[in-house]
Amino acid sequence: MRNRQIFLVDKPEGALEERHFELREAEAPEPRAGEALVRTVLLSLDAANRAWMQGPTYRGEMAAGSVMEGFGVGEVVASKDGALAPGDLVAGMLGWQDYSVHPARRLRKLPRDYRPVSHFISLLGVAGKTAHHGLLQVGRPREGETVLVSAAAGSVGAYVGQIAKIKGCRAIGIAGGPDKCSWIVDTLGYDAAIDYKAEDVAQRLAELCPDGVDVYFDNVGGRILQAALFNMALRGRVVCCGAISQYDTTEMESPRGIPGVIVFKRLRLEGFIVSDFPDKDAEAERDLAAWYAEGRLQVAEDVLDGLEAAPRGLIGLLAGDNIGKRMVRVGPDPD
Repeated sequence: MRNRQIFLVDKPEGALEERHFELREAEAPEPRAGEALVRTVLLSLDAANRAWMQGPTYRGEMAAGSVMEGFGVGEVVASKDGALAPGDLVAGMLGWQDYSVHPARRLRKLPRDYRPVSHFISLLGVAGKTAHHGLLQVGRPREGETVLVSAAAGSVGAYVGQIAKIKGCRAIGIAGGPDKCSWIVDTLGYDAAIDYKAEDVAQRLAELCPDGVDVYFDNVGGRILQAALFNMALRGRVVCCGAISQYDTTEMESPRGIPGVIVFKRLRLEGFIVSDFPDKDAEAERDLAAWYAEGRLQVAEDVLDGLEAAPRGLIGLLAGDNIGKRMVRVGPDPD
């Protein structure tokens, strides 16, 4: 059984390009005791994939010459562990490849009959749970407060604004371009949008939020974070989720006026990753599934076909050309 794999052959010093990757073929691996062989169905593309190439983060640095790592959903093909059986649907760090072997304990078994399977990448996966945990556990918005979200049309931001509205808040989104701005207002229900490509973000925030922003959910860092900080309300909370504007460049931008603005506005800035709240995962999944079933939460998925599409898909994601959760369909859903 042949196994296609995409390797990170060279770590970028500037912007990521397709030449940094290489598609290779080899024989599929065989599981040993305690392991399972998994066929990848869907592969998640995340800005964090690029951050892993820059150095150690919440996990080790990705090394050149290794199979590109990434979260995915797959089907168990063979198992030498009693916890998993062929046909089981699982999630884990499957990597950019058709087949992979993993210790069964590192795979999460998923409901076999839930459809669409793609929701385990989007709504019920890292994207949805990151939004839920970040906003509700870190930002802790109260009814009537103003929540600002950057990358509001992206995989996480698209959910954050909707959850804020469900919780009775006013939601302002920052996105790139008129189409995305219209989409987050007309489809997702944001109260207003700011086009960072065409508008002065700080000025528009002052106009839209004269009393300041209570919760800012930051996915981008850089100059947009600076604009948000100077438009925060007294004792506002900043949820530091990502810094996509800083991942694919050598020209880093850090907010000025730190820590002065944090001090005089008495702000709280807190970073997090989705795995910080394992005790809240079940609650998040219940909420997200219920809100979707009730029609209160829209799911947007940007699905590319074929493993070979992963490099250009990640490069495009870093450039902001996706709407909603970007993923790659590597193989068919289980029967």
